[in-house]
Amino acid sequence: MMTKTLEIFQKRIPLYRKNIKLFAWEMFKFIPDKWQDDVFCDIVTDNRITVKSGQGVGKTAITAIILLWFLSCFSYPRIVATAPTKQQLNDVLWSEVAKWQEKSPVLKKILKWTKTYVYMKGHDKRWFAVAKTATKPENMQGFHEDNMLFIVDEASGVADTIMEAILGTLSGENNKLLMLGNPTKTSGVFYDSHTVDRALYKCHTVNSENVARVNKKNIENLKKKYGKDSNVVRVRVYGEFPTQEDDVFIPLSIIEQCSSKLYELPDNNKLPYIILGVDIARFGNDETIIYRNAQGRLKIMAERKGQDLMATAGDVIRIYKKTINEFPEYRGKIYVNIDDTGLGGGVTDRLKEVKKEQQLYRLAVVPINAAEKIETDTKAGKEAAEYYNDLTTHMWACLKELIEHKEIEVEDDADTVAQLSTRKYRIASNGKIEIEGKDEMKKRGLKSPDRGDAAALSVYLGKIKKYTGSMPNISDGLKKESEWMMR
Repeated sequence: MMTKTLEIFQKRIPLYRKNIKLFAWEMFKFIPDKWQDDVFCDIVTDNRITVKSGQGVGKTAITAIILLWFLSCFSYPRIVATAPTKQQLNDVLWSEVAKWQEKSPVLKKILKWTKTYVYMKGHDKRWFAVAKTATKPENMQGFHEDNMLFIVDEASGVADTIMEAILGTLSGENNKLLMLGNPTKTSGVFYDSHTVDRALYKCHTVNSENVARVNKKNIENLKKKYGKDSNVVRVRVYGEFPTQEDDVFIPLSIIEQCSSKLYELPDNNKLPYIILGVDIARFGNDETIIYRNAQGRLKIMAERKGQDLMATAGDVIRIYKKTINEFPEYRGKIYVNIDDTGLGGGVTDRLKEVKKEQQLYRLAVVPINAAEKIETDTKAGKEAAEYYNDLTTHMWACLKELIEHKEIEVEDDADTVAQLSTRKYRIASNGKIEIEGKDEMKKRGLKSPDRGDAAALSVYLGKIKKYTGSMPNISDGLKKESEWMMR
């Protein structure tokens, strides 16, 4: 029976080459949306396709189907699939390929899927698709075949040097390039493909509002929280590039460049410390957020609403101990930069008690009151006090600088990205920069920037020396605490 099915498949390959929609239906029972069918048609007839879109529209599904179509319908093809991070490439795109291959009895029979390759059985050296993270231009070079396809997922996050290496490889008649992604940056090859170089590409823009599979309630929530004309909605819903907003303190385009979806912090660029940033909720819909900055990788470790202060203190201790176990090679203190304004003081006091009770030698509690002045006992502090009007602005400025220089990797959390990219600033009467207050943001219909504040707290070094006596360094209390935790 299977032999007969394979014979039919072989005979239908000439049809499939000209009609991916037919291939998708007969292999997977997949019915494309209108925009997906348009991309299917263009990839058959043209060599350069570029797709910018909002989120959740079905990009990954058609990417996987196009990969399997090219791999199974052309002789001795070479396909390179790439993305900015291992997570995006392996956990998202490559696992999607496995999912669709599993749906087809024919492709299960003729193709072999592995963690980095999918190849035609019996031809693994010359008939394959490979997953390569977009980290080095040389990863994209040395591929030359009559039938070749490059797939670039989340293309806004791929460096120009890598894109140029890909473009330089595409010289054959049936050599194709498919770029897809959210339009997060207003520069680079992906941006140019929709603007100055659009004559060289078949261009597609997909608005999430027009795609039936997208949850419309989520779209309305984004519009209510951040405004229908905000850059967050432009990028994540409309599939449009962000506009330049002169009064936004941290532009969306530079925040997205450090999103864990688009960027993976290199091991040789790790920061030498671990800090927990704790922003305490005060009332209503505000959140208590704990962000962990683990040597430059920022991750939300706890998000709570309506939680009492003692429970928050317990969260901090739990995350502290978990961090020690997760990073055995790290031998420094773990700093807790805690929002000590108002209710936060209770959490600070309890943490100090627990530190003493449990002999947590590496726990360094650093209370930070946004109303305090910028510390000026260092050269950096003195310079900051000349430019920034308050401590909160200075903390956000530190976060902005790390993002600009790609020295941190920020969790791909939609609310964090939105909060960071919607807070505005002004020049105060004394000539210094000052970001808008939480009450001002709420008057504009925005939520309190609790996640943004926690992220800023997790990178701030300005108060550490005052409360711990030194800047981040290796603690000689490590051995004592390790012994206590083993008891």
